[in-house]
Amino acid sequence: MMLDTVREIHTPEGVALRLPAAGPVPRAYAWLIDLMIRFGLATLASLALALLGRGGMGLYLVVLFLVVWAYPVLFEVLWDGQTPGKRALGLRVVAADGAPVGWLASVVRNLMRTVDMLPFGYAVGLASGLVDPWGRRLGDVVARTMVVHVPSTRGAVALPPGPALAPAAPLLPEEQAAVLALAERAHALTPGRRRELADIAAPATGATGDAGVERLFAIARWLLGRGT
Repeated sequence: MMLDTVREIHTPEGVALRLPAAGPVPRAYAWLIDLMIRFGLATLASLALALLGRGGMGLYLVVLFLVVWAYPVLFEVLWDGQTPGKRALGLRVVAADGAPVGWLASVVRNLMRTVDMLPFGYAVGLASGLVDPWGRRLGDVVARTMVVHVPSTRGAVALPPGPALAPAAPLLPEEQAAVLALAERAHALTPGRRRELADIAAPATGATGDAGVERLFAIARWLLGRGT
């Protein structure tokens, strides 16, 4: 089965956008959540409109149409590419170039569900998602859209107070990211594990053990422009 992958797109300005494509499993869970919500809405509407007799049946058909077809389109276009199910799973529909999904693309990808559902159980959509390198069902391919994971937002890195210290040698960007990642996760690590990781970074810090841990924190403060 296809694992989640990342699609890299280069804008005309030369900026690389990384779109973490969602695989079939999280998309299926999101679809089930939306299905339950729509079923609940249709059930409530049927109970309320049944009191109106034959006239209520006509209104119910209108509500059913909106729940089945308008629900995903309205949410995707007006709610930042997310239905309630997608938001619960941290997913979003975007255009193939990373731009927000538009009305036409959303209508096309949702109308194509009638094809993706053939012959039963979303077989065509699942087969397309497994073959496509970015997990797109046939509707996404036709509409030039894709479903991606919403990047998680991180707050400021929490560091214990102390002095800032420049590294003993210039650090590459990936080495700077590793130092900040360790400083961010240090509170969740055991003292032994912190010392072990600090020993690996000894060429950059010039110290090992607990002193190396303190040096790593000092370098992280320096990289972030903090310190006392």
